[in-house]
Amino acid sequence: MVRVAIFASGNGGNFESLVRTSREWRHSPCSIELLIVDKKNAFAIKRAENLGIPCYVVSLKECENKKEYEEKIIKTLKENNIELIALAGYMKIISEVLLEAYRDKIINIHPAYLPNFPGKDGIGDAYRARVKETGVTIHYVDEGVDSGKIIYQEKLVIDKAWSLEKLEEEIHKIEHRIYPMVLKQLCEKIEEERN
Repeated sequence: MVRVAIFASGNGGNFESLVRTSREWRHSPCSIELLIVDKKNAFAIKRAENLGIPCYVVSLKECENKKEYEEKIIKTLKENNIELIALAGYMKIISEVLLEAYRDKIINIHPAYLPNFPGKDGIGDAYRARVKETGVTIHYVDEGVDSGKIIYQEKLVIDKAWSLEKLEEEIHKIEHRIYPMVLKQLCEKIEEERN
């Protein structure tokens, strides 16, 4: 079983979806061991409590710099034998410190059809651009912003009548369906490579 850590900054909807879905699988290839959040008031913390998942709050403000911040995170990950990291609404850019420790072992979900609309407001950017379609992308994390190798993408045709809130809702439906599926496939692949 692959030991997974989820990183979040806010609501934690994708985190909860990953945990709940993985618990429904008959033969789960992964075990979500912990949640790491960077904000003390993140609602994801409450979700972790309700799900019985250990949660670690690591604040950049309490560290001297980004290096120390990521070293703290790595220490927690290593103590828990974490093999794979899934970013789920984690709003910090990953630096080379964490990237080197977990090269090709960090995945992210982005609420747009990359390479279109990278960055922190993929849904809002697509909505304001009045494009006909957008989507969701799951990709490996590299040094850039939403520029890593794409693992899986799904398109969404935008109804002209939709509000921004409706578009967000439709994007989240796709995220909650595809992120657990992709996580399962990646963990199965890691298990296969071990044997």
